[in-house]
This record gives sequence, structure tokens and C-alpha cells, in this order.
Amino acid sequence: MFTRKPYSTDLSTLQWNKIRRLLPPAKPGGRPRSVCLREVVNAILYRLGNGCKWEDLPHDFPPNQTVYEYYNAWVKDGTWERVHRLIAERYRREIGRVKTPSAGVIDSQSVKSANTARKTGYDAGKKVKGRKRHILTDTQGIPQKVKAHRADIQDRDGGKVLLKEAIPYLPRLEHLWADGAYAGQFVEWAKQQLHCTVEVVKKLAGTVGFSVLPRRWVVERTFAWFNPYRLLDKEHETRPEASEADMYAASLHRLLRFSGAT
Repeated sequence: MFTRKPYSTDLSTLQWNKIRRLLPPAKPGGRPRSVCLREVVNAILYRLGNGCKWEDLPHDFPPNQTVYEYYNAWVKDGTWERVHRLIAERYRREIGRVKTPSAGVIDSQSVKSANTARKTGYDAGKKVKGRKRHILTDTQGIPQKVKAHRADIQDRDGGKVLLKEAIPYLPRLEHLWADGAYAGQFVEWAKQQLHCTVEVVKKLAGTVGFSVLPRRWVVERTFAWFNPYRLLDKEHETRPEASEADMYAASLHRLLRFSGAT
């Protein structure tokens, strides 16, 4: 029973109804599930929004160990990515688009890591020790695939891993926009291996400082959408796959607010 005073990160009843049937059912056998799954999800979103430790979750949520067990299970079985993908497809249909895109934008962001993070590296270009967050979005800025990896992996190599994992879910993808870090060998690889063209969008000659670039601004805005979620201010998670789950959860949280579930 949802009776406590809501937090700003809580899902409304309509938002919850959008995803509750998409979450894994209780395992057969054993004791019936007694925990309120909506409160588990709200606790996970609270941590994501406020950046607190698991043990610092407010006491009006289910026990933090219980919440973590659900979170960890959903990281391992890909629940966050699957639910996000289904809601993203539904949202695209709501705005008059086909459920999967034919074009997208790819980019990466180097993020400093906390002491808890493993599998990190040093991005010499950005002078950042931590991880890279690689994202493929549609032309609306909705993430279609995210990948977290060491910051010392070059964009063209991380981009290949990202696209290889994305293609099975994006059968219509045929064109990408990217920045200069993907020029050269990556463009030819995408054409030969994925039958996908890559258009490199560069700054105009003589441009100084920040400028809005065609198409590339879309993915930059997506990175900015993560800013309100304090857990994403650094790479806090021990495992890259948990960081990926956090990005899907943040994007899902935002999508639910714009998909007729407000």
C-alpha cells in the first residue's frame, strides 16, 4: 500500500502502471513475494536521483539489502535495458515514429571515477581517469544502446562494441552521425560489417569555443539529461554493467514523464 509522503523521484501511479507488468515475476516456489515492488523501484530511483549509499536509503523504503538484491538481479538479467527499450519503442509510436529508428547519433563522454569503480582507465585527450559512457541515440535523443568501458579505449573501438550489441535490436538502422573521433577506419567498418553509413560532423573552420553542431547536439543533450541524477555525476558503480543499468534507469525515469504517464 502506497501511503508514505512521496519523494520527488517517485513514480506516479500512472507511471508505475506503465512498467509494473514488464518487471520479472516472482520466482516459483518458496514464500510468496511480500515486498511492495513499486517501493523497491522508488527506492532505486531515489538512490539514482540523490546519489546516496545503499545503507543510507530512507527507512520508509523496504530494507536496503532487499532493494539491492532486486537491483542487482535486474542488472544481471538485463531488466533495466529491456524495460527501457520497450518504453522507448512505445514512446516513439506515441509521437508518430516507427518503433525502431533508421538513423541515430553516436558519441562518448569521459567521466571521472570514484574509488569504488573498477575497470577504469585514463583518457589522455580529455585528461580524465575513469570510464567512458558510449551512447547511441535516435534522432529524438532517446538512448537506443549504452555502454560503459575504460576511458583509455578509443572512441572508434568502443563504438564498434556498442554497435555490435545494438544492431540485433535495431534492424532498420542505416545511417549514423558522429564526431571526428570516429572518422576513418570506423566509417569503413560500419559500412562493410553493418551496412550502415556514418556521416562525420565537424566544426566549421575558424570556429572558436562551443558551437551547436547539426545532429551532434542531440546526443550532447542526452548526456545533459543525466545531470539531475546525482549518482551519475561520477562513475560510482563498481561494475560497468551497473553503470549501464543506471543510465537506462535514468532515461526510463525521464521517458515515463513524457510518455503520457504524468
